[in-house]
Amino acid sequence: MPELPDVESFRRVFASHAVGPPVRRVDVLDTGVLRDVTADRLSEALVGRRFTEPRRRGKLLLAPAGPLAVVLHFGMTGSLHWAGPGQDVHRHDRVVFAFPDGELRYRDMRKLQGLRLVEGTRGVDEVLTGVGPDATEMSRDRLGELLGGRRQVKATLTDQSVIAGIGNLLADEILWRARINPRTSGVHLGRDDLVRLDAAMSSVLRQSIEAGRVPTDKSWLTGRRDEPSGSCPRCGTTLVHERAGGRATTWCPRCQPR
Repeated sequence: MPELPDVESFRRVFASHAVGPPVRRVDVLDTGVLRDVTADRLSEALVGRRFTEPRRRGKLLLAPAGPLAVVLHFGMTGSLHWAGPGQDVHRHDRVVFAFPDGELRYRDMRKLQGLRLVEGTRGVDEVLTGVGPDATEMSRDRLGELLGGRRQVKATLTDQSVIAGIGNLLADEILWRARINPRTSGVHLGRDDLVRLDAAMSSVLRQSIEAGRVPTDKSWLTGRRDEPSGSCPRCGTTLVHERAGGRATTWCPRCQPR
């Protein structure tokens, strides 16, 4: 499932290839990924326009094109790819933006989310209504305020209306590094807990963004979580696989006691 680091890598692909040259053609290969816009309207609005620098908010990618903006949501299986001339279309490519030197392709197997076309600042603001601040822009004090309620910390971290960009993998990795049990209530987080959590979040996000995804290195919890009898990379204890905050969750019972 794409999380903040994946979407940041998609933003960089977009910025590297699709900013500047005019859109020659928009091919909608599957209307199932269009949200509140028709294929004809999308093509009519974008052909001849030039995209400017895209920006990301959590898991959303916003690509301005004059007074309009394309908003891309990648759901569980979405991605963005650049293809050179003559490269075969992938069977899960849903929308293709053609440029003079290649194509930007929105690919999504399950089509749970998709693309929107919005107009002006007001349209962007409406899309972002209910989306929390980006996880990379979070101060320690603000993080403490957001986590200070009675909800389990895992549920708060993965709530996109509270903190945008953190999904299951990132949340489990951050909590493991901070030695905090995912079922801990926010009101029980002390100052030392918050310091560790803030440091872990900054480190995990930075390294994941550099990698373009959440790493699966064996020194990371994410590199062990899918093993049926995976062990903690830090202490070797067998990991627990249960639900916390309504999500499948992995943690170390020794490093992250309740």
